[in-house]
This record gives sequence, structure tokens and C-alpha cells, in this order.
Amino acid sequence: MQEDIGRIINELHLYEKKVLKSLESSKSITPEEVVNSQKLDIKSVMSASGSLASKEIIDVQKDVEEILSLSDDGENYAKEGLPERKLLNLLQQEGTVHMKDLGVKSGLNPSDVKIGVGWLVRKQWAKINQGEVNITDKGKEMADNLGEDEKLLAALMEKGQISLDILDHELQQGFKLLKSRKGLIDIDKNTSHTLILTEKGQEILNQGIVIQEEATQLTHKQLKSGEWKNLKYRGYDVKAEYPEFNPGKMHPLRRIIEEIRNVFINLGFNESKGPILESAFWNFDCLFQPQDHAAREMQDTFYIKNPSHSKLPDDILVSKVAQAHQNGGETGSEGWGYLWDKEVARQSVLRTHTTGVSARFLAENEPPLKMFSVGKVFRRETITYKHLPEFHQVEGIVAGDEVNFRNLLGILKEFYKKLGFEVRFRPAYFPYTYLSTECEIYLPEKESWIELGGAGMFRPEVLEPLGIDTPVAAFGLGIERLAMIRLGIKDIRMLYKSDIGWLRKLPITQGVDV
Repeated sequence: MQEDIGRIINELHLYEKKVLKSLESSKSITPEEVVNSQKLDIKSVMSASGSLASKEIIDVQKDVEEILSLSDDGENYAKEGLPERKLLNLLQQEGTVHMKDLGVKSGLNPSDVKIGVGWLVRKQWAKINQGEVNITDKGKEMADNLGEDEKLLAALMEKGQISLDILDHELQQGFKLLKSRKGLIDIDKNTSHTLILTEKGQEILNQGIVIQEEATQLTHKQLKSGEWKNLKYRGYDVKAEYPEFNPGKMHPLRRIIEEIRNVFINLGFNESKGPILESAFWNFDCLFQPQDHAAREMQDTFYIKNPSHSKLPDDILVSKVAQAHQNGGETGSEGWGYLWDKEVARQSVLRTHTTGVSARFLAENEPPLKMFSVGKVFRRETITYKHLPEFHQVEGIVAGDEVNFRNLLGILKEFYKKLGFEVRFRPAYFPYTYLSTECEIYLPEKESWIELGGAGMFRPEVLEPLGIDTPVAAFGLGIERLAMIRLGIKDIRMLYKSDIGWLRKLPITQGVDV
């Protein structure tokens, strides 16, 4: 234990030693007394005291004294009397007064009449019956006596300031009444501290501490002259607490999006972007989604009022898409067998997926190509722990003469592998792809599979109007659900709550390097 005390003394700061030295002759002392005896400023004394308290060498006792004084309104009431007192004086003379006559007869303004009547009833000085205000027996008794709150007003008017701690029971009740009225009493808080020596602190003093200057940094002059050899060096506590540090860092959802971007870029994909406000033509029609499809109903899609219609591409492409819908065009398909409506295709929508970006890219670029896009999409979803009307999706296509369904599965398998997941595929249906599949990843902790996106080979009815005669593999994957798994959260809304406590606890980096 002796060696431990010696180590503690060696690690004490000079100011800590001075504060502790002040307690040699007394078991307790105020910071102000330390300031006078040790010639330190109060800030240094309080800082050193806090450090000593954290090491259990002293205790710092904090006392808060509340000082009461009158506000301007309180001073006016103390001089002129409370509104209910003026009304009580009137009732003592007349016994009963109608509500509508109180203001005129008492000389109070409507606001004070309302306040006064309320307190008359609360204090049981009067009762109201069918608009008539009648004095009560308690009111008659109080006509010649001051209430608890009035006594406190008088005392504060006389003394200016009074400590709340010295008020007797009666004036304490008066304080509660005046405090509930708000704005009549000002409360100032005087905080004082007392430094009290602990047993550990006494053991340190018994062993003895020496007050001398200590070196924490060496100068060039001290090193050159050899003076450093004679300096007293302060010890350092390697176990001392350090301040919490909250560095700036990327939002976890943005970090996962960037990780996904890096995966596709490293796989040789080019990134593309497209508009959030899209025409129904690019969002639905160009993807061979019929105009009576359930997903195009207003309960599933956000339609825009202004602008209500969007510009369509050139007439040749529009005509080919129309023919694909009506009779399959030159694809050999029968199409959907209905009369395609150009005005429906012109409707403005918030894009429901990023596949429109893929369609636009194919219309403007010739295969072979590999493209991906990441962006927000919108659907009319009820907000729950697992659904949002606004979320992110990553979309991609691979086009070339040799591209087939097995290539698509291989790309997706490699993508999920780089993110640290095992993936499997099961058959699915989408209007614009055939063959089609859904991607599921395995969660070891739940021993279950979860669906994260869809993929497939674009149908001829999608490709032929765009002038593409090579196979095109396409995929679209949700990001928020993937983020929930990676971050270990069960409520998708956490990704958008900006919960600063949760965000600070997340590591700066997380996930698999790509």
C-alpha cells in the first residue's frame, strides 16, 4: 500500500498537491479559502478539486441556496395588493356582486378580474352561483388577515431578498402559491462547494507531499545546458480517464451505398444516373409493364400533379413500344392485346424503381456494356418498422452476345460474396424479365433466408423497341434491408432518425473491404 500511495503522490499535479496541502490543518475547506492560502485562481482550484475527487482523495460537497426576490409585477402586487384581495374587500362591503359588475366596482381591468376571481374560488374566499359572486365564511375571516402568499410578498418587499431555506412553514406555503402564479418571484441560485478530506487523502498527507515545480515539457535550452538532469518530473497515470471523442464520420447508410458502388466499379461496371421525376413511359411502358397493371394504380405509385405530364422520347421509339404492348411488334410475341394509350405513358411519376435508368442507358448506348446505378425510389407504402415510402435501390445490366442467365447468377453471387453473404436463387416473375429470379441471403444467427432483390434476362418486348439485339441481364436490389442486416437493427426508421447516440456508437468503419 505504501508503494501505491507513493505512486499516487508522484502522479499528482502541482495544483492538486496545493489543494490537498490546504487540508492538512482542517478536514474541510472552501475553494475560496484555498485560493487565498495557495495563491491560485478559482478555476485552477475547482479543476484540481474535481481531479482529486475522481481519485477519491477528497469529496466535493455541493450546496445550492435559492435566493428569493420580487419581480416588477410582484413588487406592484406587494404595494397595491393582490387582485383577489381587492375583490375580497369589495365583497366584504357588499356581500354579493355580479360577475359583470366586478371590474367597475373594484377598479380592476378585465384580466385582473379574471385572475382575482380564480384565486378567490381557489382560496375558498368566495363562491360563484349563476353569475353571482358571494363571500364565504373563510372569506369573511380572511378579510382582516393576510394570506400566506401576501405575508411573503410583504417580507420580500421589506427585506429585498430572502433565502428559501430560512422560510418557516407558513411562508413556504406562501412561496408555493406565488411560484404557481409565475412571474411574481425571481429565484437566483447561489452555489457553494466544500472540499472534504477522505481517508485516502489523509493517508497521502500522513506520508507527506512536497510542493515544488515539476517539468512536463523540456525546452531546447534545458537540453543543451544539461539543466534537464536536475528537474523534477511529474509522473503520468496511464490509466487516467480521457475525454470522450466523437469524430466526424460517414452516415452508415451512405457508407454501405459507397461500399456497394465500389463492388460494382471493381467488377468493371460503369455508373449511370437518371431523374427521380420520371414519365410513366420510362418507368413502366418501356419495360413492357401493361397500362392496367396493379403496380400502376395510385395506391401503389406517386403521381405528380405539377407537372402532370412529361415529355416522351422520339416518335419511333414510342411507336415501337406501343406495338410491343398491342401485338408484340417484331418480337414474335402476342403482346398484351390492348390499345396502348399515349397519354397514360405521358403521366409524371416519382420513379418506383431505378430500372428506368437501365432502359434509358440501353437506348443511348450500344452493347457490349456493364452499367449500374444507385438511387432513391418511391412507392406508396405505409410507414412501419420494415417499410418506407422512400428507399434506395441498386440497379444494373450486363449486355453482350455471350451473356446468359448463368452469367447473371455468377455476377450476383460474386456481389454478395464481397459483402460477406451466402446467396441462393429461386424462380420468380417480373413483367419485363424472363427467366426471372429472386435473390435470398442466409442469416446464420436466425438460421433463415431473406429476400433482397430480383433479377432476370430482359424480355424481347423490352429490348426490340430499344434497338438491342443482344441478351441483357438485369438486376435490382434493395439497400435499406441490407443495411438493417449489416447494422443489426430491426426498425428501418432508425436509418433516417438521426439518433445521435446510436450514430456515435457505430464504428467509423464496418463491413467487408472490397
